[in-house]
Formats: sequence, C-alpha cells, structure tokens
Amino acid sequence: MSLQARLQTASSEYQKLQADLSNAVEARQRLDAQLSENELVKKEFAQLAPDNVVYKQIGPVLVKQDQAEAKSNVETRLGFIRSEIKRVETQLQDIQLKSENKKTELGEIQAALQQAAQQSSPAAGTPLPSIGA
Repeated sequence: MSLQARLQTASSEYQKLQADLSNAVEARQRLDAQLSENELVKKEFAQLAPDNVVYKQIGPVLVKQDQAEAKSNVETRLGFIRSEIKRVETQLQDIQLKSENKKTELGEIQAALQQAAQQSSPAAGTPLPSIGA
C-alpha cells in the first residue's frame, strides 16, 4: 500500500474515532443528567412521610404508586445509570487511546511522505534543466 493510500485510510479511521469519541462524550453527559435527576428524586423521597401518596406519570395519566415500590425503582435506576457511566468511561478511555495511537501513526506517515518528497525533488543548489533552451 502506498504512503498516500495509508495516509488516507489512517485519516478516515482517525475521523471515525473522533466521531465515536464525540458520541461517547454526549452519552456520558446524558447519563450525568439522568443521575442528577434521579438523585434529586431520591432526596425528595427521603423527605416523604409514610402516609404521603406517590404518583407515577404514564403517558398523560397520573397513576397512584406504592411509595416503597417507587423508592425501589429509583434505587434500581440509579444502580443502572452508575453501571452505564462506568461502561461509557471505559469506552471513552479506549477510544482516546486508539485516537492517540492513530494520531501518532498519522504523524509518522506524514513524516515519511515529506521525507519521500524531499528525496524525489532535486537537491538544493542543483540547477533545474531549462526548457526550450
């Protein structure tokens, strides 16, 4: 494979890694927002008296829900969100490592291309042949 083809391939792979990184960062931000929201709900539940009524919205309807069940659902959701955050963090680290390696590879290919271009061009100080003389 020529250096130019390798550069093109590595460049498109690097761009894909950057897009994957951006998507993973967005996912992490969404999970952070969900975590904050559910922790706020958990704090609100902690302030409830045992006889307070809890409602759950299902579509446009509010349905009465058992308080213990609602608290359990929030705890389950928090556990799930935390595990997803760990998974996305691992994914982010993996993508960042791959991205750095690909960036290094791109630099090496570009250096090789520049070196090849310098070797193929006439040496400095050597007169170029004149045309039509």
